[in-house]
Amino acid sequence: MSSVGTSKGILEIAKFGVYVAVPIVLMYTFANNSTNIKKFMGNHSYVVYPKEAPRPPSPEELREMAKQLALKKKKNPF
Repeated sequence: MSSVGTSKGILEIAKFGVYVAVPIVLMYTFANNSTNIKKFMGNHSYVVYPKEAPRPPSPEELREMAKQLALKKKKNPF
């Protein structure tokens, strides 16, 4: 223990006990009663997807666009 006294050592033991006990109690609460976790998870929407954006052009359409651009450049190089 430290030279300050035993009260500081007891406080450290109590803090460690709380750090260990809290996760154990939470796991016991949710793992043994599935209605608790369903109730908790049901109230929160974790994943919200945005609306679907327009699809990008297909590879064939991209090739056609590239050909058209090449023809334009060939006609007018400046």
